[in-house]
Amino acid sequence: MKELLLLHGALGSKEQFADLQQGLAGPFKVHTLNFSGHGRRPSHHHAFTIQNFAHEVLDWMNENYIKTIDIFGYSMGGYVALWLARFYPERVGKIFTLGTKLKWNAEEVEKEIKMLNPEVTQQKVPAFAQLLVDRHGEHEWKSLMSKTALLLKDLAHTHLTDQDFIKIQQQVLLSRGGEDNVVTFEETDYAHHLIKNSEFKVYENVGHPIESMPVELLSNEIGRFFV
Repeated sequence: MKELLLLHGALGSKEQFADLQQGLAGPFKVHTLNFSGHGRRPSHHHAFTIQNFAHEVLDWMNENYIKTIDIFGYSMGGYVALWLARFYPERVGKIFTLGTKLKWNAEEVEKEIKMLNPEVTQQKVPAFAQLLVDRHGEHEWKSLMSKTALLLKDLAHTHLTDQDFIKIQQQVLLSRGGEDNVVTFEETDYAHHLIKNSEFKVYENVGHPIESMPVELLSNEIGRFFV
């Protein structure tokens, strides 16, 4: 049975994969984890960075005696998977990303950070604020937003470059929703042409939130790619 790790996105948690995990239970032994500070998992003392989250995956693999694993990563989770493929290639098999932002610079970061203000979120999008309270904890979600903003600022300087993408040898599926307003067609297509063993798919009528992708469709696509 193939082992598969599902990695969640920023402000997300492994609980978002509950239905998907059930749908994949036949052909896969499915694993999930919460990055520190997410899903009521205590935040480690280290800063939120892609490198640190990648090391959390490696620590989890070592604790579970897993040498190599295939990864499906949503949004930030996909970026962590690609980081692992670039710098720890012996630990990663195939990679499937959905809605993963691949272009990072000061301008892109500034645009994303504007959406990470807890007070504005409570005022303008109270339903989303409540979802974050339920997912991460009443006192933790605001800290999570602030730490995620610092993660994005770090990405403006420390991110995968063109040369990094070129050096990734794994088989990779890069995908985005046709209605995704966070990840562009152009940035995904650009990375696709840099990663030698990659394919690029667009899912029509799907936005950025993973909940906008029908579970059955995603389950079938994961099965097709990894099996």
